[in-house]
Parts: sequence; structure tokens; C-alpha cells
Amino acid sequence: MKVVIVEDHTLFAESLELALTFEGYDAHRVDLPEEPPSEAKLTSLIMRSQPRIVLLDLDLGQHGSGVRLIAPLARAGADVVVVTGSTDETRWGHALHAGARTVLSKTVPLGEILGTVRRLNYGLSVLDVDDRERLIRAWVGQEQGRIEIRRRLAQLSPKESQVLEHLMDGLTVGDIAKLRVVSEATVRTQVKSILAKLGVSSQIAAVSIAHKAEWRAA
Repeated sequence: MKVVIVEDHTLFAESLELALTFEGYDAHRVDLPEEPPSEAKLTSLIMRSQPRIVLLDLDLGQHGSGVRLIAPLARAGADVVVVTGSTDETRWGHALHAGARTVLSKTVPLGEILGTVRRLNYGLSVLDVDDRERLIRAWVGQEQGRIEIRRRLAQLSPKESQVLEHLMDGLTVGDIAKLRVVSEATVRTQVKSILAKLGVSSQIAAVSIAHKAEWRAA
């Protein structure tokens, strides 16, 4: 059975490759291109050898998040097992929602990863249904929260959006007033309106939720 490893940490990938080969699997790691290709090209590169299982990292350095590859790999017929250093269970839920069979931490014993590959080879379950649903619910809940935050951010006026972006960049009210050639009182009024629309009580909270939503002024 063919197993492909998609991992930007060479030492970890080589360890997996060696262990899987020793177990009798046709395993190899994908050499990621220096220049990040499109999702379609990267999927094609991974599926070139028609693997049955793909061991995929969530964080692929300059190639971005591995989550975007899960659905196309699954559609191409691969069983995707995420092996990640992330401990964020909402990210695990996102991966499962996208179609991963299970998610394993890089801190688990190597034998557990090999055992998961073995179970998939035999057509066995690799993740408890309750655990899968719990993790997916955590991600869905987070996404709903982000949607609500984006809805609130969309209520900001163009000037308020610019002020919030300046706050995100670390500028003070005085800095913003000088930059925009207005009075500090004007900026404070705009900040007060931003806080009211976002439903928070401090500039720090406003900046925090804007960063979490990966928001920038249009």
C-alpha cells in the first residue's frame, strides 16, 4: 500500500518514511516546490503516485495551511490523516470537517501513527464518532463566532475602519490624530463608536477580535 507524507519538517518526514518502509509500506515524502504552486498543482503532485493514504501536516510553511488540500485529496481517493504539531482542537475540527479521517498530534508515539495507517489498511475505524462530532462542533462554533464578528466589523464606517486598522498597527490615538490631521477628540469619538458597534469595552478587545477575524480595512 502506498503512503505519501506531506510535511515541511524534513527530519520528521524522513522518520515517518523510514518507519513505514520498515513496516512494509510503499512510503515516500513529497518534496514541496520552492515556489508555492496552486492548490490544484500541489494536489496533483501529491496524488501522482496514487497513494491510498496521505499523512498531511496542517502547517506547511510558505505553502500555507494543509487544510485546503484535504478535500481535493479526499475527492481524489486518498485517506487523509492529519499529523500536526498544533494543539488547537478547533483546527482539528476544521480538518475533520474538510474530510480528514483522523487527526494525530506529532507528540504521540510513532507506533500510534503506524497503528492508524494499519487500521486504515484493514478498513477499520480510526476515530471515535463522538470525538469526531465534538471536534467538528468546536470548529463550527468558532466559525459562527467569526461570522458574527465580521458582521459587526462590516457596520464600521470607512473612517472608523481606518482608525481600527491604525490601532491594529499599534498606533495611539495621538498618533492617529496627527496622521489624519484631526483632533484627538475626533479620534476618541470614532474609537468610542467602534467599541459600541463591536460590543467591546476597550481598544485592546477591539484589536483582538479584529485580528482573530483576520480583518483589514477595505
